[in-house]
Amino acid sequence: MTIREFKMPDVGEGLTEAEILKWYVQPGDTVTDGQVVCEVETAKAAVELPIPFDGVVHALLFEEGTTVDVGQVIISVETAAGSPAEAAPVQEAAPAAAAPAAAAPAAEAAPEARQPVLVGYGVSTASTKRRPRKAPAGTAGQNGTSAPAVPAAPAVPAQQNGNGPVTGERPLAKPPVRKLAKDLGIDLASVVPTGDGGVVTREDVHAAAAAALTPQAPQAVAAATPAPAQAAPAPAEAPAAEPSARETRIPVKGVRKVTAQAMVGSAFTAPHVTEFITFDVTRTMKLVQELKADPDLAGLRINPLLLIAKAVLVAVRRNPDVNASWDEAAQEIVLKHYVNLGIAAATPRGLIVPNIKDAHAKTLPELSEALSSLVATARDGKTSPADMQNGTLTITNVGVFGVDTGTPILNPGESAILAVGAIKLQPWVHKGKVKPRQVTTLALSFDHRLIDGELGSRFLADIAAVLEHPRRLITWS
Repeated sequence: MTIREFKMPDVGEGLTEAEILKWYVQPGDTVTDGQVVCEVETAKAAVELPIPFDGVVHALLFEEGTTVDVGQVIISVETAAGSPAEAAPVQEAAPAAAAPAAAAPAAEAAPEARQPVLVGYGVSTASTKRRPRKAPAGTAGQNGTSAPAVPAAPAVPAQQNGNGPVTGERPLAKPPVRKLAKDLGIDLASVVPTGDGGVVTREDVHAAAAAALTPQAPQAVAAATPAPAQAAPAPAEAPAAEPSARETRIPVKGVRKVTAQAMVGSAFTAPHVTEFITFDVTRTMKLVQELKADPDLAGLRINPLLLIAKAVLVAVRRNPDVNASWDEAAQEIVLKHYVNLGIAAATPRGLIVPNIKDAHAKTLPELSEALSSLVATARDGKTSPADMQNGTLTITNVGVFGVDTGTPILNPGESAILAVGAIKLQPWVHKGKVKPRQVTTLALSFDHRLIDGELGSRFLADIAAVLEHPRRLITWS
């Protein structure tokens, strides 16, 4: 038997540590290549880690709740003697995740000393170019000594990309990318890689899923409704206080730490302006009820947030200059011709803002499905870093907590954020008479470098106008 070690990988976002949330295996358990062995939380997301070889769990090196540096061994596995690549047992943390070592015969002695990098096993002092992979004509496609060989997968036709050929052997990809492909039902052998040295990237998997016309619901945590506490593992940073304790100290890490840093950066970088508008949404609330009863929308989640999101998209179409970002280095305003609509989410792990990609191009049913996917993923307590990147503007629904409104802080890099207050029955002047009507308040914070007072006011007024008279969803579209 040979002991092989699995190191904490870098999930591809340049992170340096992760917290072990849950172990799915224990010593003595049998594991297979691609099996998820644990869930970890980085500063951006909760990620399940698959192990890249077969064997029997020998030891778990860290307990749940422990924060581990990228590159540290977290689990060891006994593998059968003579299994492929057993000569390099410590290199399985993230196959092809970093710059590989220079080519060297497998029989050579231990490789030269390496400088630590995020993926944990460094770069060669000689070369960072991967040895070309051989065609599956009886070879396993070794990768120098920087990473062990793995059993070849059944042969598939070779694929070509700008980084060289990819043969029918086991494709190169990081464990999180393999997990993503598995979740999407994508065969990695059928994916055209674009990463250096023929590595399959997350973007390659998404592209393959889109090409197969298999819509991938955004794996984002949260929509308007906060996830139940039991929906995700309890944060390790919330220790129970002693009855007599006067203070409890909670370490700031993971998502909460990154959120805190982002909010400070946003507050002191972008000059914030907030405007408010209070108006009658009775017609919109009636439309919500009518749409719920529409057989064409059966099975879809129809709620006020859906129509608010649609109203925002209509207002963006009428005021396209609000959809922009500030390029400090180039001193340019970058107008976006797409809308990646963020939905701020309160989760047990902290506030995150996943976004619906290309929301401007979605029909009402498609938008409903995307929002529902965010809610479902929130209940799982998981998100992917990709789903939180490249947002253009955001909606935060503070009304679900009974709050009338607020002055939200911009998500970094975005131009505006809309806070939606509670919708309440209030006395309102309607057609010259005071009547009980459904009323709410919207608050729009925006970056004054990008949006002046006139543009911001018109944008906010258009959102309210659509929600006050929802027929404008048609007439203004």
